[in-house]
Amino acid sequence: MINPMSLENQVIIVTGAGQGIGRGVAQLAAQLGARVIVNDLNEDGVKETAEQIGGNARALVGNVADPDFPEKLVKFALDEFGDINGLVNNAGIVRAAMIHKMDRATWQQVIDVNLTGVFACLQAVGTYYRYQAQKDPDSAARRAIVNISSDAGRRGTIGQINYGAAKSGVLGLTMSAAREWGRYRINVNSVCFGMVETPMTETIRSDKFADKYMAQIPMGRMSTPEEVAQPVCFLLSNAASYITGQHLSVNGGYHIGF
Repeated sequence: MINPMSLENQVIIVTGAGQGIGRGVAQLAAQLGARVIVNDLNEDGVKETAEQIGGNARALVGNVADPDFPEKLVKFALDEFGDINGLVNNAGIVRAAMIHKMDRATWQQVIDVNLTGVFACLQAVGTYYRYQAQKDPDSAARRAIVNISSDAGRRGTIGQINYGAAKSGVLGLTMSAAREWGRYRINVNSVCFGMVETPMTETIRSDKFADKYMAQIPMGRMSTPEEVAQPVCFLLSNAASYITGQHLSVNGGYHIGF
């Protein structure tokens, strides 16, 4: 029986793959048969991810906030593997401060990476998808984009207004792209995570904030990168061929909305 979540012979780009969620997604995608382009600004981290995956991975160091980088990313993927079938827009940073203490530079740094960087990579990959669809309208090739958002974008967050605003913006970006590109059979979805066991969350695990957060999770624990990688790979696969413009919450019940 064919695995409906198989990514056999698919080429998947994962940004922010030097650790945590991005590394987990890249590893699972490769296990499901994909060839993976892994990107991160952290050279050591992204090379380690590629080494762990082996011959089906290629690493490209770079910052998604660099205006020239998304085009380089697309070219690198095409040069290495000849096609692109999936993009996981995962690269993100946190720069925390209360609203009254947040300076413009701190605000802009997070917006540049977590929102503008997502848009730029989506635009670059989506432009390639659109060209391929117009060139061969009957092609059954998979063309998917998964944008990584957060519960912070759905219900707000204290001390991270820049992060919350960026992640909320990712939801609007996802819906707009899905409407615009549906005619080309390009699926664009987002996944909203809660608290995941990653290096990014290590700094708050012992704080009172973490205790309060954990108390609001019905399942009573954080998720692992391996757990959150599975729904991302599902949305990349043919099993999700009729799903677009949606926001999937993977949070142990922390945010439940109708």
